[in-house]
Amino acid sequence: MLMLISPAKSLDETPRNPALPYTQADFLTQSARLIERLTQLGPLDLSQLMHISDDLAQLNYQRNQAWCSPTADDGVSKQALLMFKGDVYLGLDAASLHQPGLDYAQNHVRILSGLYGLLRPLDLMRPYRLEMGTKLDNDQGKDLYAFWGNQLTEALNALLPQSGKPLVNLASNEYFKAIKPKLLNSDVITPQFKDWKNGQYKMISFFAKRARGLMVRYAIDHQIEQVEDLKYFDYDGYTFAPDLSNEKDWVFTRKQTD
Repeated sequence: MLMLISPAKSLDETPRNPALPYTQADFLTQSARLIERLTQLGPLDLSQLMHISDDLAQLNYQRNQAWCSPTADDGVSKQALLMFKGDVYLGLDAASLHQPGLDYAQNHVRILSGLYGLLRPLDLMRPYRLEMGTKLDNDQGKDLYAFWGNQLTEALNALLPQSGKPLVNLASNEYFKAIKPKLLNSDVITPQFKDWKNGQYKMISFFAKRARGLMVRYAIDHQIEQVEDLKYFDYDGYTFAPDLSNEKDWVFTRKQTD
């Protein structure tokens, strides 16, 4: 089983713990090509391209200009699972993981990224802002989907044996669009998380994002190897709803929200 998640806009830029292991990302050559394109853009260009404030545009302009391949001693790089801190990562709570949990995550979790392509949890990354849906024209086409093409799908296939090791899609639509499901050597299972509101079950963005991280944490805590065991997921009051699910879309519901 392999779980796929999205990155986050918000980052934890506190210093890296030197005692924790780290690895190098696989697509740094491609990242450098994207950075080369980004360094051609000034703060105003970035603000308009990414629809961000002037302050954020200035920050990311500086990040782009200073970018180099992440290293353990550059003072800013950090393991991806510990750098991202959005809603998914709030549920995952990676900072509380011990070594066995980090080892499991390294083998069973991949993070999609507009800049880094596909990250393992312990891959070093530098702070950046480049969402997968950004319409950044590049040498491969008009946006990042064109840039990454089939590369990320092929990378996943290298991890998924021909017999069909399941891929659990816990990524957003924006990020999973970078994958070509018809070319995968695997079935794709997409968990959905719904809360009871106004007399019906609805997907509420904040809770659904957090639940994606909670499911990853559940898999880590229970060292799950068989995808069917994810149906026992019960963190934060969620339960599997077989009457709302099908073979590929698994729905989890709860009646109370925090």
